Parts: sequence; structure tokens; C-alpha cells
Amino acid sequence: MQSMLTLNKVIAVVMIGFLSSVVFGLILIPILKRMHIGQRISAYVGENHRKKEGTPTMGGLIFIVPTVITTLILIALGYLTLTDDLGLVLIVFVGYAVLGFLDDYLSIKRKENDGLTAPQKFFGQLVMALIVFYLYMKGGNSTAFVVSTLGINIEMGWFYGVFILFLLIGSSNAVNLTDGLDGLAGGLSAIAFIAFSLISMMVGFTDLGLFTFLLVGSLLGFLVYNTHPAKVFMGDTGSLSLGAVMAVIAILVHRELTLLVVAFVFVIETLSVILQVFWLVVFHKKLFLMTPLHHHFEKLGWEENDIVKLFWVVGLILAMSGIYFGIWM
Repeated sequence: MQSMLTLNKVIAVVMIGFLSSVVFGLILIPILKRMHIGQRISAYVGENHRKKEGTPTMGGLIFIVPTVITTLILIALGYLTLTDDLGLVLIVFVGYAVLGFLDDYLSIKRKENDGLTAPQKFFGQLVMALIVFYLYMKGGNSTAFVVSTLGINIEMGWFYGVFILFLLIGSSNAVNLTDGLDGLAGGLSAIAFIAFSLISMMVGFTDLGLFTFLLVGSLLGFLVYNTHPAKVFMGDTGSLSLGAVMAVIAILVHRELTLLVVAFVFVIETLSVILQVFWLVVFHKKLFLMTPLHHHFEKLGWEENDIVKLFWVVGLILAMSGIYFGIWM
């Protein structure tokens, strides 16, 4: 009976998330167009992307606003419990969304791709990481890095704060780098969050699992407008918040290594950029035609939809592997 009740809650929050984001998208996109909040496209990405110039950005609000408001309503109605963990996730979700919003806003105001400078963005992420670590420690959470399958149990103490900083910055920037094709980052994030929803609920974090399923529904609603041809882009507003939430949930459910498995497509995208820079500095030539990796496939002549579908399939396989690793191993 309890499992059926939980399943009903999962179905309900996914549907609520989906419908609320679809409706909010219908309201927000025309507003973004009227305000001329359009994406600036880099000249380096090719003619196929140049035609996307002016497509509304800051579309991450389509899944951020409904998810936060619906979560607060469910808490007020007693369907969700505002635990310390859920509160921390909401703070990270909103905090990184604000940071991304500032980046998008400055980019639009200056009419160029650059918003916040790299030091400014890093400082913002550092402040958020310190807040997360303080609240995490205040909640009496463990600072040990544990992977029982591999027999790993390392007490990290205050150094766990550095670990949190690394995960938050790495994950948020990885999703940000992946957000380069219509539906790519949104679809991969939805797949990854399905995995972490199931893992959270299976290891006893029911409220985190329900929140994450709500976010999955909202992301699916966002994809109605973001798949090719995209009517709106998520912008840094969405990508930074998604990556940060992914990391903090992995931290809270003590499945940090599982994050590496589930989000490995994002990791590969980031590594391709790092390797490209390394190759240019050391060997004075490119390793890839263009980075992040999805642009390399574009330069090889692949269609945008085919690249996105390939990455989604790989992401789904990794997510299923992550569920197995995170729960049963």
C-alpha cells in the first residue's frame, strides 16, 4: 500500500511539473520576445547556429519558477516536508539560478556573449559553496567519502568543503558547457535527474526524490519549447542551477561517485574542452575540430538532431548504470 501511495505521488508531481512549466512557457516566451531578450550567437560555431541569433534566452525560468513555487505549495499543503536537505537543495537551486540570471542579463545588456567575468562567476560559485558547506555541517551531515562497494571510507573533515566546492563548480559548469544544441542539456539533465530521483527514494530520501521528480516533469515541459528548432534557450540561468542541484543531491544522498557515472556525458563534454586547450598549448594543434564535443560532431557533418539523440541514448545507458551502481552495488 505504501509503495502504491509513493508511486501515485511520483506520477502526480511529474505531471504537475510538466503542466505547470508548459503553461508558464506559454506566458514567459512572448514576454521574453517583447523585451528583446535574445541569445547572442558566437561567430565560431558556424552558419547553422547563426540563424538562431535572437532566440529568447533565460528560458531556464520555465522550469525553475514552477518547480520552486510548486514545491512551496506542496510543503504548505503538507504533501512535502521541508527537511534541512530539501531546504538546502532549494537554496542551491535558487542561488545558482540568480547567478546565472545575472550572467545572462549582463550578456544581453552588453549585446555580447560575455556576461559575468570568469573571476566574478567563480567568486559567486565560491560564496554559494561556502553557504552549502556551512548549512551541510550545521545539519550534522557526514564528512566522510564512502563507497561501500569499493571498500572506501575516508573521513575528510573540513576538506569536505573543498570537495563540495569542486563538485558544485564542476557540475554547474559541465551542464553550462553542454548547453549548445537544442534540447541537449535539458534532455540529458532530465535523464540524470530520473536516476537521482530513484536513487534518493530507494536510499530513504523520499522528499528529495519527489522534488527531483517534480524537476524532471518541469524539464520535460521545458523541452516542449527547447527541442529542435528551439523556441527558447535555457541560458546560464538554467544550466548553472541544474548542474549545482545535481551535485548537491549527490552529496546529500552520499552518492558522489555515482554522479560521475550518471553525468558522464557532461564530464566528457568538459574534458573535451580541457584536452583541446592542453593539445593547443603542448602540441600547437587541435585535438578536436571544435569543442565542446557536440560541436566536433557538427563539424564532421552530423545533423543537430542526430547528435542530440546519440547523446541522450548514451546518457540513458549511463543513468541506468548509475542506478545499478548507486543502489544495488
